[in-house]
Amino acid sequence: MSHLEELTLYLCIKHRPRFVDGTHIHNEILSHMTRLHTFTFYISTENYVNDSTLRLSKNDIQETFKNRENQQVDCTVDYVDDVFVLCKVFSLPFRFDRFEWITNNFSPMIFNSVTYLTLFDRVSFKHEFFVRVARAFPLLKYLSVHNVKPPFWRFPKPHPVDNYSPIAEYLHLISLHFGFVSNCYVDQFLNETKTSLPRLIKLKANYRQLESVTENFTRNETQRNCAMVKRLLIPGLIVFPEDVYRYFPSL
Repeated sequence: MSHLEELTLYLCIKHRPRFVDGTHIHNEILSHMTRLHTFTFYISTENYVNDSTLRLSKNDIQETFKNRENQQVDCTVDYVDDVFVLCKVFSLPFRFDRFEWITNNFSPMIFNSVTYLTLFDRVSFKHEFFVRVARAFPLLKYLSVHNVKPPFWRFPKPHPVDNYSPIAEYLHLISLHFGFVSNCYVDQFLNETKTSLPRLIKLKANYRQLESVTENFTRNETQRNCAMVKRLLIPGLIVFPEDVYRYFPSL
């Protein structure tokens, strides 16, 4: 492809010996495409690092792009635990409609093209984080939330938000999927005092969590965000009790 002038590249690479950075992109792609003048890319590398002393940083990755003066590039490096690392490098402005496995550590910018987002972290998500996500991804339609070690795991009731906290407004969100999360995050999204979901039509959640957060499908604060849901996906449950249909009138 030595005559290629434009290239859009979206790659998710798992278990590669090294992370993809500016040096790899130059040696393996750009050096073979001398006529390339437009290069739009998003490359995510997932890897297990055996030596915990070799901790790669965002600055380390950005340093490998220092010779690309005519193009802006950003990156994130997330150590999910001591051995599992997520590294993402992408051109700016961000042009893709998907952004997956985002942690608390994402770049402070507006991602106007993104409609599909996956959140994952072992560090706690707080209300302010969800407000920041709503503002950074204003056209978001599909959201999946996974957090395996939330901070309020031991508390039976959701963590309160003070009266001065802004509401997280997901004005275009139509699909919401809760993965392995605590009740706190189900309450975070369904509670209208914390989050606004005026267009939500598809919801996937654990039944016991849904039952708890909605107080057996009677709670006023969580009913508005459930009112438009037409598809309710609950693993292991096919026939819903009557209380569910009354609480989700659009089913």
